[in-house]
Amino acid sequence: MMKRHALVRGIIPVLACCAGMATADPTVERGAYLVRGPAGCGNCHTPLGPEGPVMARELAGRLVDDNPAFTAVGPNLTPAGRIADWSDAELARAIREGLRPDGSLIGPPMPFTMYRGLSDADLGSIVMFLRTLAPVENELPASVYRIPLPPAYGPPVDHVEAPPRGVTVAYGAYLAGPVAHCMECHTPMGPTGPKIDTDLGRGGFEFHGPWGTSIAANLTGHPDGLADYSDAEIATMITKGVHANGTAMLPPMPYGYLAGMTEEDLDAVILYLRSLPPLPDKDAEQSAAQ
Repeated sequence: MMKRHALVRGIIPVLACCAGMATADPTVERGAYLVRGPAGCGNCHTPLGPEGPVMARELAGRLVDDNPAFTAVGPNLTPAGRIADWSDAELARAIREGLRPDGSLIGPPMPFTMYRGLSDADLGSIVMFLRTLAPVENELPASVYRIPLPPAYGPPVDHVEAPPRGVTVAYGAYLAGPVAHCMECHTPMGPTGPKIDTDLGRGGFEFHGPWGTSIAANLTGHPDGLADYSDAEIATMITKGVHANGTAMLPPMPYGYLAGMTEEDLDAVILYLRSLPPLPDKDAEQSAAQ
């Protein structure tokens, strides 16, 4: 079953709307771990060079995708960018709900289906860490959307608390969803976004880039997915981008960032993936129906 797939994929001190409700305190250290680890923010916001991300210009922004639907530009997240003039609460709202201070909506590929589930403490930690970055000047154009965007991605998010950290299905789901947004990239898209309710983890979404076309793999327990892989093989695919047969996997999955996950967090993600109901590849289901 070796497929040419890529295994793609708080506020200081807390949001005013939920002050006093968070059970964990945001920290710069936690924010650094999330941004540079499982959240992989630099995968879209750090400029690329011939050898990969240019870490001397970390999170200074770049062109992410240019296709018929949109030209998406990941903005400069350093203090030299537009967010320097935003309050912590405004920056947090932009990350979790996709709304800028002027009320305009941030469009794809920011995974707001998932980010709306970021906990207050983790969101606050991310904001705290971004404020510590060295300013990097980088003039970028605004994103252009040739598709209609909704007025919002949902009602205002008042309060989110993460499951307790540990090697559990619940915490693995939090890491694979709101934090690393694996389930956004690995779930087929419908007219209004990923089909979370019916096709969670089924794969099939195509990513086009200089590498050609990569297809998000099926992450469910079906034989088309991860059923025949060991936990160690899954861990290697996630963190090293190497398939079970030794061949290199394709971008845009942020293997380098996911390699920064703690062993406990990686184990929790794999445990969660093992819990997904088995679903066949979409193309296999369509062929069977014909």
